[in-house]
Amino acid sequence: MQKKVTNITFNPGFKENIYYPEVFRGLWITNRHFFVNMWRHTLNLFGIRTKVRPAVTYQYPEDPRPAHYRLRGRHRLTEKQNGAMRCTACMLCETICPCDCIHIVPGESPDPHIEKFPEEFTIDLLRCCYCGFCVEACPVDAIRMDVTRTEMAGYTRDIILTKELLLGKVKAHPWENWIAEGVEEKAG
Repeated sequence: MQKKVTNITFNPGFKENIYYPEVFRGLWITNRHFFVNMWRHTLNLFGIRTKVRPAVTYQYPEDPRPAHYRLRGRHRLTEKQNGAMRCTACMLCETICPCDCIHIVPGESPDPHIEKFPEEFTIDLLRCCYCGFCVEACPVDAIRMDVTRTEMAGYTRDIILTKELLLGKVKAHPWENWIAEGVEEKAG
């Protein structure tokens, strides 16, 4: 059975080719949204409820936007109760990653009861597609994706999380150190 494909073509008319009427139409829509939302907020301020809820602006740093409980946020590595890293460098998360953003260098553990551990564990956030396959593949629940930490901005193009950052041993991110160094140079 073949599917029927319908081609839709749009031939702009004289009004669309002039360009200025479309600009004014866009400005009209923007201003209408602004004034309608301002009117609704004003009515709510005086205690008059409207049928439609006004648009909400979140004051981000102080009032973060609520996130869904299944949001896949920033990666983190977990530790055992004795403080040792839970990861056993089995390479399953690196193998299953479709973006090839996880890189693990396994090494021999000084503990005789543990065969190996990751000497280096890095995740390149710019390559990650946040699919969660690494979390599902880990047999020892060593890697997780947080809901609470969703800030993933950076000031450089190499946002790479190292083992220390993933374990939470380092409080500052590399790009925050870079900014602090620039501020100290300007002050000095």
